[in-house]
Amino acid sequence: MLNRKKQKRILIVRTDRVGDVCYITPALRELRRTFSDAYVAALTQPHTSNLIKNNPNVDAIIVDDLAKESFWKVVKEIRKHKFTHALLMQPTERAAYQLFFAGIPYRVGVGRILYEVITFMRSVSRNKYIPLRHEADYCMDLARKIGVVTDNLKLEIFLTELEKDEAKIFFDKKGIAETELKAFFHFGSLGSAPHWNEEKYFSLIQKFCDAYSYEKYRVILTAREMSQEFREKISTLNNSRIHDISSEIGDLRDMIKIISQADLFFAPSTGPLHIADALNIKCVGLFCHRNASRAKLHGVLNEQSINLEVTEEYCSKHCSNDKEKCAIQTGLNEEDVLVAFNKLLTIK
Repeated sequence: MLNRKKQKRILIVRTDRVGDVCYITPALRELRRTFSDAYVAALTQPHTSNLIKNNPNVDAIIVDDLAKESFWKVVKEIRKHKFTHALLMQPTERAAYQLFFAGIPYRVGVGRILYEVITFMRSVSRNKYIPLRHEADYCMDLARKIGVVTDNLKLEIFLTELEKDEAKIFFDKKGIAETELKAFFHFGSLGSAPHWNEEKYFSLIQKFCDAYSYEKYRVILTAREMSQEFREKISTLNNSRIHDISSEIGDLRDMIKIISQADLFFAPSTGPLHIADALNIKCVGLFCHRNASRAKLHGVLNEQSINLEVTEEYCSKHCSNDKEKCAIQTGLNEEDVLVAFNKLLTIK
């Protein structure tokens, strides 16, 4: 009799924030490359499922709405797919128990947390983040646990041709030509990482407009968390080349479509920055030096981008020992961003 190998049916779980879900896309690709006949699925929250939509490496997307009483509904849905493997990319008690009750035989988590021990979960260690590596690399460790061999950490988001056309039409209706330089500025991180105050962001916009006054350019503002005071201050510049489109962006998929049209993208360490990275946009990212927020852990990975980080020397001198007091306001300046933009514009 022939010894037929049982098909691997693999569930990747990441139910936290936008950037964190972007980090699992390299693992999805490499699992597909390694196990071409495998059934690969992702478990995310409803809104972050938009990051996985149309991904050719994914056969199914399961969503868990953490705001609703959906625990057992998700367990039932997971069971339907008859998974053989589950990779829990970030320690999550809820998901750990869902995978256990769904009866998945081979489950891998991170570390040895009590609920992982109770549910007999295998594990990989992050070794207290020494040496510090990128979060996408730590995610890949779980895929490596079941046989993936790779160092390719390129993030990926896939748009349809229709979606690309819709994004072009959006800017065309605003009178923004495809040939004009579109510099996106996403100010804010919803508390996920240290960043500048609005006064400094306003100064950056002024200096960018002055520096590129000789070129055809557009400044695109996308962050909903910009204050009304900041928006009013921007309007006092009376610059028709500045466009605040934050209120016109619908769901996360809409944000992805619009970001795909950027020539340059600036943001602190936040979800939209990682979306731009996954779309292979030229990015300038803003990072402080504390381990939890460093570019080594959360930086842009595509090769045509620049991560700006407060130096270790400046951090040691001006930040508090526990790093709760962060000197990112003065440790990096607007000129650093403009120099980075100039470098990126020379890359074809």
